Amino acid sequence: MPSPKSVSFTTSPTSRGKMPTAPLPASHAGFRLAWRIAGAMLCRLVLNTARRFVYPFAPVISRGLDVPLTAVTAMVAACQAAPLVGLVSGPFADRWGYRRMMMGGLALVALGMGAAAIWPTYAVLTLAVVLASFGKTIYDPAIQAYVGARVPYERRGLVIGLLEFPWAGSTLIGIPLIGLHMDLGGWRMAPLSLAAAALGCLLLMARLFAPDGPPPAAAGRLLGTAWSALAARPEALGALGFAFFASVANDTLFIVYGAWMESRFGLGLTALGLSTAVIGSAELLGEGLTVLAADRLGIKRAALLGAALTMAAYALLPVVGQSLAGALAGLFAVFATFEFTIVNCLSLSTELVPRHRATMMSGFFVAAGLGRVCGALVGIPIWQAGGIGAVGLVSAGATLLALLSLNKGLARWVR
Repeated sequence: MPSPKSVSFTTSPTSRGKMPTAPLPASHAGFRLAWRIAGAMLCRLVLNTARRFVYPFAPVISRGLDVPLTAVTAMVAACQAAPLVGLVSGPFADRWGYRRMMMGGLALVALGMGAAAIWPTYAVLTLAVVLASFGKTIYDPAIQAYVGARVPYERRGLVIGLLEFPWAGSTLIGIPLIGLHMDLGGWRMAPLSLAAAALGCLLLMARLFAPDGPPPAAAGRLLGTAWSALAARPEALGALGFAFFASVANDTLFIVYGAWMESRFGLGLTALGLSTAVIGSAELLGEGLTVLAADRLGIKRAALLGAALTMAAYALLPVVGQSLAGALAGLFAVFATFEFTIVNCLSLSTELVPRHRATMMSGFFVAAGLGRVCGALVGIPIWQAGGIGAVGLVSAGATLLALLSLNKGLARWVR
């Protein structure tokens, strides 16, 4: 967490809400910001768990709902199209206020998961997962833009890295807890627990974050302006291309790893849930390395280096994945390097278009969502056709395209 003296509050075109007309005392401002970031981390733990729990438990959910496994993967693909809502939510967050959008995102999770707990059908669960993705798409750009408007770029990697810890926490803590709940009460316990947690987070947000100010009268007419600003910036387009191809690569593997581990090594439900702790630990390491090294190494350099290492990890996974220990080690390497790369690119993206931070972050997630749709749709067919070897090669190739896109986009960008 940045020291209080390193954090300043300033009014900017992207900073909505009840901002002071003069800077707050450094210690007071830093203390308030630290508590808000901590609260946002807890909210993101719930959002990320709601977004990800279907992946490792897809076989269990398919049996519980009496639908084929492909129906569950189609559910995942449908929810990954949800980031398209960012085409609207990002510009509105820049103009209407970050707190409003964050609370709206949490409300969608509570509503969807509550409905799935009451009406446990395939259609309602699909709706719940889609609404959870909507909620995450609305919440994440708003909190990242909130941080981008308040934390100096020289400390941005540190704070964005801390804010990304809940992504690892969802696999390290959230999904294993969901697995335990499902063992105790069936798959319906997952949406019930997530609905209750989302309601608690709504109350926390209302307590920690000051209400936004009134939106400007011209807010609705400025949506097109925000996206035009992104389209005119090569660095923004390069980051969007990176988000797309990197997400294709990651979801091509992530959608099949549970089925691969179950069929290749005979892992049961509890063991499969605990295997996600390996991925969670890897993501935690990647985020920790970002916190410790990104600002010193340089965020741009760290993102490019991380992409190269991720590509190598994908290519080596089929080689090392012949045993359970090797497979877990390979997955650890993939997700550690991927997380380091993606968090650095998120930190970078908060500065590419300063006047439209939430729009830029929404665009990043829209591109990533489209990539995840592609990865989720092709992952199972690729695995069924060529095994984990084919999956590793496809993911490595997509990561190479991500690296080339980011490098070209940032060729003339200097910060």
